[in-house]
Amino acid sequence: MNTPSKKRWWVWTLAAVALAGAGQYAWQDWQQRQQHTAGLVSGNGRTEATEIDIATKLGGRVQQIAVQEGELVQAGQTLAQMQVDTLLASLDEARAHQQQAITGVASAQAQLQMRQSEQRAAQALLVQRQSELQAAQQRLARSSALVQAGATSAQEADDDQARVRNLQAALSAAQAQVDTSSAAIHAARSQIASAQASVSAAQATVARLQAEIADHTLTAPRNGRVQYRIAQAGEVLGAGGKLLNLLDVSDVYMGFFVPETVAGQLVVGSEVRLVLDALPQYVIPARLSFVASTAQFTPKTVETSNERQKLMFRVKAQLAPELLQQHPALGKVGLPGVAWLKPDTAQPWPAHLAIRLPE
Repeated sequence: MNTPSKKRWWVWTLAAVALAGAGQYAWQDWQQRQQHTAGLVSGNGRTEATEIDIATKLGGRVQQIAVQEGELVQAGQTLAQMQVDTLLASLDEARAHQQQAITGVASAQAQLQMRQSEQRAAQALLVQRQSELQAAQQRLARSSALVQAGATSAQEADDDQARVRNLQAALSAAQAQVDTSSAAIHAARSQIASAQASVSAAQATVARLQAEIADHTLTAPRNGRVQYRIAQAGEVLGAGGKLLNLLDVSDVYMGFFVPETVAGQLVVGSEVRLVLDALPQYVIPARLSFVASTAQFTPKTVETSNERQKLMFRVKAQLAPELLQQHPALGKVGLPGVAWLKPDTAQPWPAHLAIRLPE
């Protein structure tokens, strides 16, 4: 055997030994994994979060967007501002109308007081005319008696009769004046009611414009992360136009699929362990929050038991908000990974799926 052949023989021998060792190690590792995962169910998925679109309630021009993509925001934080110059001018006009209506109420109330004073004067005059008429009627009665007795002339009785008729006319005029003042009071009260209605309408207009101005300041409805900026400053958007897309980082979950035989054993609220491809050193605890009531994809016909095994049900594993608050790095969305479930709740978790979190 020449030297090169001998060297090749040694290389092939060493390679065969190494390959046999690697195969033995892989076999043992596979057996250990099979033992470690016995009784467990896994599913591949990707972390997701609730998405929230930040959109305009009314149309207008975007004045400013105050956040950038990827930025964490707090509930109530200002995200964007729409131009409100026209609304501010309308608000000033509405406030002027409101003040004008308030002045109208004061004027109507003053008119009512004046009409009430006129009514009191007319009522006093009516009482005076009633007294004068009563006195004239008594004088007429006496003069008529004297005329019959021949103690006075008929002319005096005629004068007393004329005086009574004049006072009756004056009394009617005084009564008419009282009625007129009553009608004027009623009209003044109607005017006050109308002026007060104008004040209410003006107040409603002011409140509406203030609400519209407030709606032009877009704020975060909850804590989250800005995923996309859809619009830019200066753009004109219609009602419902989208500016930003937020992710609710307190509502993170992994969606995956399990076969029909497993879905029937799962209980909402049971434990789930997540292992993300980007963070394989951690085992993240979660809770089963959703199990679909119907299969998500199904063959055309389901007749045999083997075909029923193909039915897949969507489930969700929810991460606790407290955990996400303590470890923000776990709240990243879009990370692929594996979710492990334990249908038999009495079975302990294997060591390689013990909870491990960042320090």
